[in-house]
Amino acid sequence: MRSILIALPLLLLAGCSSFRGDPEHIKPVPEDRLLAFQQAQANGAQIVVNRDFGMMGGGCFVAIEVDRKVAARIGVGEVATFQVPPGTRVVGITPDRMDDTLCGMGRLLREVAVPVKAGETQHLRIVSQNKGGFDIRADKP
Repeated sequence: MRSILIALPLLLLAGCSSFRGDPEHIKPVPEDRLLAFQQAQANGAQIVVNRDFGMMGGGCFVAIEVDRKVAARIGVGEVATFQVPPGTRVVGITPDRMDDTLCGMGRLLREVAVPVKAGETQHLRIVSQNKGGFDIRADKP
């Protein structure tokens, strides 16, 4: 009985972490939630953002911002691709302000500077962590 009482909280905490999904389970963000940076640009670059699977925030969309402009609303296990000009882009995640439920009222602001060159693709990953909520970081495809 004691071992169950010790193991149960650890299992619950582990359930809050996110995990990378298999490529066949990841779906593109639907077009109606892609809000900006969708037009190909001459000498442009791409930024691909993938959101992990996991329980934390699983019922909520997260807003992806590119250069502090809302570019998409992404759900769990989804991927979005953005067409950007070359240079250093600021990519961030914030609460989805288009959602008038509790999901849109949280506190979340994580940003990362992403240097991109013409013709290049940079990959980012949105993860949820037990201690720090959500984070956005560079990813290797």
